[in-house]
Amino acid sequence: MCLSGRTGCHGGDGLGLRRGLGKVLERGGLDTELGKERRLERGRARERGQGTGTGLGRETRLGRDLGLGTSLVPSLDRGLGGWSFTLLVLLILLPPVFPQCPDSCHCVWESSMVLCTDAGLREFPQGLPPDTVTLHLERNYIRSLPEGAFRELTHLRELYLSHNRIDTLSSGALRHLSSELRLLDLSHNQLRQASRDEFSSTRAKTRLYHNPWHCDCTLQELMETLNLEPETVNGIVCESSVRSAGEVSRWEDPGGAGEHAGQPLVKLLDSGVNFCNLQRKTTDVAMLVTMFVWFFMVIVYVVYYVRQNQAETRRH
Repeated sequence: MCLSGRTGCHGGDGLGLRRGLGKVLERGGLDTELGKERRLERGRARERGQGTGTGLGRETRLGRDLGLGTSLVPSLDRGLGGWSFTLLVLLILLPPVFPQCPDSCHCVWESSMVLCTDAGLREFPQGLPPDTVTLHLERNYIRSLPEGAFRELTHLRELYLSHNRIDTLSSGALRHLSSELRLLDLSHNQLRQASRDEFSSTRAKTRLYHNPWHCDCTLQELMETLNLEPETVNGIVCESSVRSAGEVSRWEDPGGAGEHAGQPLVKLLDSGVNFCNLQRKTTDVAMLVTMFVWFFMVIVYVVYYVRQNQAETRRH
């Protein structure tokens, strides 16, 4: 018996009726197992379609921007993950940037060391990296240090200038040395004279041996100020020295080496020699001699004037 009240209903009508009832029940909000499965499949398909399109577009744009092509760019995470990957790729592709190294020098960037040894330099090199910690300038032909040579080297800790031809130091050459300086090597040069003003207030361990020093009061004051290296202090030898007033004879060259030539300066000072006193005595004697000469000239002029007056008086 059919639901429509008719008799003799066919089996096909029953199948159609069941399909119609399934649609009515599904539209009515009844969650049958069939409806659940269909909705889940549709949702998964929609999510797959949207995710694939979005990811492909992002990969394509990133690959085009970096010039790598879409085949070299892997799938990116959403949000911050994509930016992290972009920065990583840029850091890998960009070469490292280092300051320029002067010509004829070799720079070791890891230790901030500049090597200019045996480079044939005749002048102090320009364009040294500002972060230089150790500077090697040994065995060149440098004759002088210009004023402000170390103005930009604020991190310098070791300075090697041995085996050059330095014979003069500008008044401000070493004034701008960093307070962090620990070693200053000026050995094996041509220095004859130096003063405290040239070395400023540096407290670095200093090497001054094997220079043709002229020992006088100025050098003595410098030695008392500097932090000399104990192992090399005996190598500071007087090639010449200031001479006392009574030391110069009539037939002796005043510009000679002096009695202290060839002796270590430190040993002379320890033995009681005071070049500042010798220089003061020499100055005092020179002043006395000058005053005597002027006094003698005044007496001669007075005598001459008196005699001239007497001669004029007799004539009249």
